[in-house]
Amino acid sequence: MVQLIVGNKGKGKTKHLLDKVNQEIKAASGNIVYLDKSAKHMYELNNKIRLIDVSEYLIENSDEFVGFISGIISQDHDLEQMYLDSFLKIACLEGQDITSVISKIEKIGETFGIKFVLSISMDEDQLPESVKQNILVSL
Repeated sequence: MVQLIVGNKGKGKTKHLLDKVNQEIKAASGNIVYLDKSAKHMYELNNKIRLIDVSEYLIENSDEFVGFISGIISQDHDLEQMYLDSFLKIACLEGQDITSVISKIEKIGETFGIKFVLSISMDEDQLPESVKQNILVSL
């Protein structure tokens, strides 16, 4: 399952994402991973949540990003949720079509039973029609 938190830069998407992940960890029976473009939010996350600073891993395109996600999943059989902040930036998708990458993430989630929540710096009306049904919060 893929859920989206959408809105232009500065609308509060990260706050929504942090609140949601910190709430979810209370009831989680497995592991939760939070991917971000930096470690800036480290102290705002519950210490049971694994923060990964994607910028440290030299990812250059969206295919490498999908491979990166697959690698994380392959190493953690107890993983149940992944939160991706600044999705367009960390997935190298700024100014590009996001449809195929979200579709791949959806398939990965279905295959391995992982819920994904992505924050995307776009207005709802800028999103492709095929992903609009995944919107959890629009700011």
